[in-house]
Amino acid sequence: MSDDSQIFHFRALRASFTGDVGAATSPPDVEKVRVRFLGKKSELVAAMKGFAALQAEQRANAFKQANELKAYMEAALAQRLSEVSGASKSVAVDVTLPGSAVPQGRLHPVTQTMDAILACFIPMGFEIADGPELEFEYYNFDALNIPRDHPSRESFDTFFVDAPSPQPQKGRLLLRSHTSPVQIRVMERRKPPLRIVVPGKVFRPDPLDAGHSFMFHQVEGLMVDDRTSFADLKGVLEQFLAALFGPGTKTRFRPHFFPFTEPSAEVDLACASCRGGGCSTCGQKGWVEIMGCGMVHPNVFKAVGYDANKVQGFAFGLGVERIAMLKHGIKDIRLFFENDLRFLEQF
Repeated sequence: MSDDSQIFHFRALRASFTGDVGAATSPPDVEKVRVRFLGKKSELVAAMKGFAALQAEQRANAFKQANELKAYMEAALAQRLSEVSGASKSVAVDVTLPGSAVPQGRLHPVTQTMDAILACFIPMGFEIADGPELEFEYYNFDALNIPRDHPSRESFDTFFVDAPSPQPQKGRLLLRSHTSPVQIRVMERRKPPLRIVVPGKVFRPDPLDAGHSFMFHQVEGLMVDDRTSFADLKGVLEQFLAALFGPGTKTRFRPHFFPFTEPSAEVDLACASCRGGGCSTCGQKGWVEIMGCGMVHPNVFKAVGYDANKVQGFAFGLGVERIAMLKHGIKDIRLFFENDLRFLEQF
């Protein structure tokens, strides 16, 4: 065999070996390749036995090429064996091991709080109502007895939308600043008696800080009948707060002013941190403002076509984030919107 033919033979053998070893996917496959190319009956061993008939110079060159090819094969076999052995271990499954726990999803703390609030009112006969977040000026202000010159109608207190109103007679478009417009829409469609609670997002251009956000959630309620009194309002809210914060919860009603109710009041909750003694949570007052309420103003009834001489009603509203902060001792409203799992996984 000439040098040229010997070189060609070794190249073909190397190419065949490289293809086979690359196709091996398990240790037994690698062993089969080793036996075929390096075993006692392999082509390489057979070729090396025939080197004795070569001349001295050709024999030396042939052994050199054969040894180089053998070293290449041994190294490639060792590497492939390591690769397939590691892959085999990585996919091995011990069926006797216990399964891994699947992380359980959970509701956002604001959603949990809103659900808890609604769950307090449903047993008292209230039903849930909903309405648009993009609202007309009429429903957000006019029908609620909020005068044209009221500060809340300025651009620094309301997000007005720079778009033509589809119903110009109802004023400009805006992002609702409270959920009260839903009460107007429901009363326009339905006659008394009615009891509704209205959960949802509201928007105000407040500076973002520990206690304020430009978007937050409210739950408002409305009850209308022919003989509804402030005593009924007080009883409903005291029952609600006791169900939400626990029996024995102390409350107080303070006179206040809202354009859409008369008389109006704000409801305070005895500070849970200091039990009325005064602390940083309550501003040293011993009480924490929790919600606003009052008897529906006659002008609101007139706006929806009710006879204010024949029906009476009360309304109330509260901030969901504020309730959640009080229940869980949270000091910064921004934590609800930062999507930090370290915070959210606590609920």
